[in-house]
Amino acid sequence: MAFAIASERVLMLKRTAALEQPDVSHLVRSLRCLMGLTQEQFASTLGVTYTTINRWENAHIQPSLLALKQIKVILEQITLSPEQEQAEQGHRLLAHYFSEARPNLWGVRERMIDAMVDPANVDLTNCDREPIHIPGQIQPHGVLLVLQAPTLNIIQVSSNTQEVIGRVPEALLGTPLSDLLNEQQTQQIQQCLTEDFESVNPLNLSIVCLDQALEFDGIVHCWDGVVLLELEPKATAGKPDFFDFYHQVKEPITRIQKASTLLDMCRVVVKEIRRITGFDRVMVYRFDSEGAGIVIAEDTDQETPYLDLHYPPSDIPKQARQLYTLNWLRLIPDSQYQSVALIPANNPLTNQPLDLSLAVLRSVSPIHLEYLHNMGVGASMSISLLQDQKLWGLIACHHSSPKYIPYHIRTVCEFIGQVMSAELVNKESGEDSDYKRQLKSLQTQFVETLSQADHFLEGVEQLNAQLLRLVNATGAVVCSGDRCICIGKTPSEAEIYALLDWIKPRLNQSVFETRSLPKHYPAAEAFKAIASGVLALEISRIHRNYILWFRPEVIQTVNWGGNPNKPVEIQDDGSLRMSPRKSFQLWQETVQGCALPWKACEVEAIAELRSLIVGIVLRQAEDLAAMNYELQRSNEELDSFAYIASHDLKEPLRGIHNYANFLLEDYAKALTDDGVAKLETLVRLTQRMEDLINSLLHFSRLGRAELMRQSVNLNELVQQGEWSNFCVSL
Repeated sequence: MAFAIASERVLMLKRTAALEQPDVSHLVRSLRCLMGLTQEQFASTLGVTYTTINRWENAHIQPSLLALKQIKVILEQITLSPEQEQAEQGHRLLAHYFSEARPNLWGVRERMIDAMVDPANVDLTNCDREPIHIPGQIQPHGVLLVLQAPTLNIIQVSSNTQEVIGRVPEALLGTPLSDLLNEQQTQQIQQCLTEDFESVNPLNLSIVCLDQALEFDGIVHCWDGVVLLELEPKATAGKPDFFDFYHQVKEPITRIQKASTLLDMCRVVVKEIRRITGFDRVMVYRFDSEGAGIVIAEDTDQETPYLDLHYPPSDIPKQARQLYTLNWLRLIPDSQYQSVALIPANNPLTNQPLDLSLAVLRSVSPIHLEYLHNMGVGASMSISLLQDQKLWGLIACHHSSPKYIPYHIRTVCEFIGQVMSAELVNKESGEDSDYKRQLKSLQTQFVETLSQADHFLEGVEQLNAQLLRLVNATGAVVCSGDRCICIGKTPSEAEIYALLDWIKPRLNQSVFETRSLPKHYPAAEAFKAIASGVLALEISRIHRNYILWFRPEVIQTVNWGGNPNKPVEIQDDGSLRMSPRKSFQLWQETVQGCALPWKACEVEAIAELRSLIVGIVLRQAEDLAAMNYELQRSNEELDSFAYIASHDLKEPLRGIHNYANFLLEDYAKALTDDGVAKLETLVRLTQRMEDLINSLLHFSRLGRAELMRQSVNLNELVQQGEWSNFCVSL
């Protein structure tokens, strides 16, 4: 039956494929029918579908962006088929039509899909690009007034002003704030424009409605070129006393500071926040390096614990994390709320949606509300935990029914979150203290060995075991130029050089680290058993000095809070929609291709090691420079000595030469022929000696004069040498 329906729809498609705007819903339904067919039916239907898509592409017919997205989702589902041939067909179609490297119509359209998000049609396929900072709506437990500075005229309001303050929204637009608040309150807000808003919020404001004064907490801030004033009704009149605040935070802060470990501090915080707020469940949720989260501490009276459960990065997309970084606290008193629109919809000054990034009342994503519904959460509050201006984690509070937390209690919770954030560094630095001392000792040994070696590789060869123990690795490779030294269990040399070429552009401050190399570098699948984790250190890019450490694959079982894979729902109109998971019960997954994570202290240790090695190289360079200086000075002294010696030798030699000539001139007749021959030999030898001294003198000047090239007849030079030897033999 399914096969007949699919074939019929595809035949309809073949008749409409030539149209400029074909009805892609037929193709979507036909592809959906492929799931659940027999292998023969699957192949037949897929063949017709494949032909149809090709005709569209060849005819340059552009289906809608949504239709293309649906097609891709279905093909991805086909790749998960238990039938291997069906899964391979799905992979081939995906590679053919949706390849990043394929510059055709479909590839371009796919990239357009990734770049565009329709706020009216947000689901988990694009929620990481949902513009949650400009929802155009607020939560209904307060009122938002947008004011133009410096006049404080009201230019935009939330549409619930009639219900909360008894004023029709349209009647407020264009009026000064002084029509709503008394002069003292208006001046107080005017003064806020030049001050730090954090130090003045909340303001005690009252508005007269039907002869009755309504008390509000006023939260004011400047953003997006306007002044935003948020009003939250007070349960009790008056301003909270400072001593009341002090007593509420004193004990939690003392216990936080006394906690001996990070985990103990987290346990203290969840207990104290739950005691102060009365939430059913309070958790500390910590992010890992890849964006996934894990509950590391929990205090609850609910039956189902969330402690030690992991959650995928898509649960808190990147733009939500950015808002958590900007705001210390976010409250949703009722997850079933009906959002309140702004009037007018856009900021009148910019004609763009109003940026509500810092607004306390900002409406949250519908996907997040659906997520809370699926968890059975009626109210939630989140407190940001920051380290080095980055989101380290969250204190997440859940309640099974609606629950409003007054502003002064939220201030207490926010302050506790700030104190905990400040303590994160201290508590983390105290973790693994013994291991850190061991790393320092190994660093010292490493430096001593390298400082005594003549060459970098020679020093490393002597380390071996210490090099592995430095980061608790099972293999290491030291590369210097074209040479490579392998220690322990490592990939082949060819694989190492290919991996190194891939790592070089990904180095961050001379370091690269990952615990799941095959995920990022597919070629690592071949050696994941010995190198699923890699930690790389660049010592010198110019001399190509690198050290790589490896850790083997460790197959792990990860406990997730529900199946982290995105479920696909089929809508009434036949379209597909990915929705948040509906179950958060324990769901276990076996993870392969991952090694044990590199600890922060290990990464810091190798970063320090690079500085130490560079220091050694610089000291060796200084020693070499000093040696060169001494050699240069010695050479200069030797040159001077040679010059002086040659000059001083010429004087007695010249005397011998002259006296021999005098004897020949004056006494040649009195001498025998043998005596004359000997005197003539003496003259020739003194002349030869003088030539040698002149050559030595000339050589001593080479270091201070430029060399001059001169052609020499080698035959004459050889004959001259032979004649000199003959004379000496006489």
